[in-house]
Amino acid sequence: MVENQWAIGLTFTLYLAGMFAIGLWSYLRTKDMSDYILGGRSLGPLPSALSAGASDMSGWLLLGLPGYAYVAGVEAGWIALGLLTGTWLNWRVVARRLRIYSYKMGDCLTISDYLENRFRDNSRLLRIISALIILFFFLFYTSSGLVAGGKLFETVFGLDYRLAVIVGTIAVVSYTLFGGFLAVAWTDVVQGLLMSAALVIVPVAAIEAMGGVAAIQETVAAKNPALLDLWTGTSGESIGAISIFSLLGWGLGYFGQPHILARFKAIRSEEDIPAARRVAVAWATLTLVGSLICGFVAIAYFGEPLEDSERAFMLLIDALFNPLVAGILLAAILAAVMSTADSQLLVASSALAEDFYRALFRQNASQRELVKVGRLAVVLIALVASYIALEPENQVLTMVSYAWAGFGAAFGPTIVFSLYWRRMNRNGALAGIIVGGITVVVWKNLSGGIFELYELIPAFFMSSAAIAIVSLVTAEPVVAIKQQSKGVTHGV
Repeated sequence: MVENQWAIGLTFTLYLAGMFAIGLWSYLRTKDMSDYILGGRSLGPLPSALSAGASDMSGWLLLGLPGYAYVAGVEAGWIALGLLTGTWLNWRVVARRLRIYSYKMGDCLTISDYLENRFRDNSRLLRIISALIILFFFLFYTSSGLVAGGKLFETVFGLDYRLAVIVGTIAVVSYTLFGGFLAVAWTDVVQGLLMSAALVIVPVAAIEAMGGVAAIQETVAAKNPALLDLWTGTSGESIGAISIFSLLGWGLGYFGQPHILARFKAIRSEEDIPAARRVAVAWATLTLVGSLICGFVAIAYFGEPLEDSERAFMLLIDALFNPLVAGILLAAILAAVMSTADSQLLVASSALAEDFYRALFRQNASQRELVKVGRLAVVLIALVASYIALEPENQVLTMVSYAWAGFGAAFGPTIVFSLYWRRMNRNGALAGIIVGGITVVVWKNLSGGIFELYELIPAFFMSSAAIAIVSLVTAEPVVAIKQQSKGVTHGV
């Protein structure tokens, strides 16, 4: 792609200029921490849904998932099914209640803030521990996006990988730093639309270039018929229950992703949620199917095995389109990287500003001071994440799966129980967060037999058990408040 640098470079420059313009517009509208973290809770259903989807899928949708489909064939469909189910359930089970609860309980801006208020935790343990977990796993999650950006700039412009990571980091930090949540949300809308367009155009063009679906299936079957079977691995053996549950289990992670939950809290009204859910599920269906098709078509399209399977989408674009069109489509990868990395940086910086700086050191800090601290935190977190991303052997999907499991297990059960079970208390919440997070870390480092199961699944259920057991064996919540809002009862 290096010979087409001028055309692609022009496209990238125009794209980034547009993102920076949105960042400047958002900067002028950001007055306090509510604006900076949640955009003043002003998002309508369309931007809420597209922002949640774009920040959710990240660079792995255009690099990691096509790469996995290239290696594993239609078996990768299990992940897509799990994620699609998780998307629908998250909007159905969590979105409305979290929007109401987070506002009614003190206009909570962060997950840590919500949990502290929900369980009347004067010790600040819930806030501190949840913030620490957010910072730990977001370092890996953000790094995965920077790895994707590094691979993009390396492949397109022939840059050294480490320099490419630095360039991508600067691009993401620049508009997140100034614009806050509004910049992130509205750039996510543009980026989500660009990602979905690319994941329609590229598969259609690739199928046409290969002579249709039947021709692709015939070519793939000639290479390895096992790639066409949903129930077998690449060597022809049954993939087994552990593998299927591991792939489907990705859907459990949705309930605990702070950057997605922030979109639920930021939506204008709970009445907008049904419309947002329909948009979100439709967008997820379109992009997941397109991503799988890209990886699958790449098996047939490229004669020699790719050295790095996660570059399959980029190489298809380079092979199928002229430089100007290729530049636009490759910008979709940059969009995917930026749309998630910016959200993660914002949530992590919010944890530092709200849950450490204000809660522990400067309780009377002004709104202007907190926004400045949040912006400084963006830079610090980006520096650490980029350092982790500098290793060229990093794989996007591997890093995403670890962080996804950590958040899903530590916060998923805690959030769901807190919205539906009045008997849950502060001790149960602490137990669930700690057990979920530790189980992910420990399980990830074990192998063989049952330990081949994706760490999110055992950690999610162990966290749920810890919440239930500890809440039942310790004292009931002291305060019980019922607030009615549109027929929803809120028990504390």
